[in-house]
Amino acid sequence: MTSLQELLKQKEELDAQIEALRKAEVSNVISQIRALMAEYQLSVMDIAGDSGARAPKARKSSSVAPKYRDPVSGATWSGRGRSPTWLQGRDKSEFLIGS
Repeated sequence: MTSLQELLKQKEELDAQIEALRKAEVSNVISQIRALMAEYQLSVMDIAGDSGARAPKARKSSSVAPKYRDPVSGATWSGRGRSPTWLQGRDKSEFLIGS
């Protein structure tokens, strides 16, 4: 039966072999890519650059002017989203700003 130490040593050896093989393969792939880039006269920007399709820009949230004001607290509400507690059960027209 193999001991824990023997298995850990085997694991270390395998990890080293894996890393060496990976480095060799990566080096080979890079050489192939460079050869193809030279053959087709491609630059790094051709490969990784802008393809014309850009990610959509995040929309800027615009604030909406307040439409209602609580005369007691001075709190305002734009009329969007849930209505505030100070307005619930009351006539909204009483709290209109500028009307």
